[in-house]
Amino acid sequence: MFKRTIAGLCLAALISPALAGEAKPVKNRTIMLATTTSVRDTGLLDLLIEAFREKSGYLVKAIAVGSGQAMQLGRTGEADLLWVHSPDDEKQFVADGYGKDRTTFMHNDFVVLGPASDPAGIKGEKKAAGAFAKLAASGALFISRGDRSGTHKKELKLWEAAKAKPAADKYLEAGQGMAAVVGMAGEKEAYTLADRSTYLSLEKTSSLRIVSEGDEALLNRYSLILVNAEKFPGVNTEGAKAFFDFLLSKKTKKLVENYGREKYGRQSFFYDHKAR
Repeated sequence: MFKRTIAGLCLAALISPALAGEAKPVKNRTIMLATTTSVRDTGLLDLLIEAFREKSGYLVKAIAVGSGQAMQLGRTGEADLLWVHSPDDEKQFVADGYGKDRTTFMHNDFVVLGPASDPAGIKGEKKAAGAFAKLAASGALFISRGDRSGTHKKELKLWEAAKAKPAADKYLEAGQGMAAVVGMAGEKEAYTLADRSTYLSLEKTSSLRIVSEGDEALLNRYSLILVNAEKFPGVNTEGAKAFFDFLLSKKTKKLVENYGREKYGRQSFFYDHKAR
């Protein structure tokens, strides 16, 4: 059995064993899921893991990090399944033989956040690249995830599209998850890029407001990737496939499409895949 060691990463959503009679016995009860902080911070991850536990009896240990770090766990055999949102890196991960059956199954979008006073004058800017160009020109502070996450990769593409870069002293790489970065930007009255679902979960306590949204370039798609057991014999193939299939099921589609409406007043994620 492949020995798994995960140092310095946050383990989330450790689910207790299924009660007797709730689900059929399984050989290896534990599934290692490497995923993003946005699905954890919004609460969606806990909801889906609990629903899966009740159905299957599996334990899911979720490591919520940036997509880049999640894929690195896949490259070292320390995860069975990835749930990530960095399309170019996902394609490379599969092309390099570390993953298979990549399936894009849901989305939300990114929003540009800033102080309510909007000193950079971005509010109303329809194009994300235009918003980023104004940010660079204004000299306002921008806080980046700086962690190779899907959000960080999207941000870098937007600076490239804007053909602009903020001054070095006005650009801070936090190296933190999404919720932490939104909190930091609020404290420093700075701008940042965030996924809308995480912002909705923090909106009531954050001083930041959405200053630019709606551009097609801000679309944020999430994919599932099975880690290739041919490279890592210790991968829990059966468990990973069971959770993979559950996430692509009609039950999950319903849970995803309803999530956020009661708690945040609007739908948080949108399901794209044809549910089975």
